[in-house]
Amino acid sequence: MGLILFPGDGDTTSPDVSWSSSGFAAFRRRLAQAEGLALSEMWGFGGERPWSEVSTVLEPLLDHPDVCGDDISPADCAVILPRLETITDQWASDGDDTILHEHIEEGRQLATVLQLCIEKNVPLCFL
Repeated sequence: MGLILFPGDGDTTSPDVSWSSSGFAAFRRRLAQAEGLALSEMWGFGGERPWSEVSTVLEPLLDHPDVCGDDISPADCAVILPRLETITDQWASDGDDTILHEHIEEGRQLATVLQLCIEKNVPLCFL
């Protein structure tokens, strides 16, 4: 089982990014780590720490259910995008292990999808 993130523009040829469920979990754990968070400590991920105690522009992505849940608005996409790009650029300068390389590529694919959501003023959808 996996998931796909895509622009809600109704265009089936639009770019998307897909993960296995475990791959998406690993990607989000690494993103949270880049923000100084341990995702496993957060409410909804096995921990008790409420999201109201943290401040990150990535919260709409980090605290989103893998299935169902609301779409991420174009406004939230516009806030997430620059931080995601900064993080993936940092990862690219940090090292070259296989998992990190996969996360860099996934982050860049997600950035492309977010950019399209912003340009077309459509939400980021989860399937």
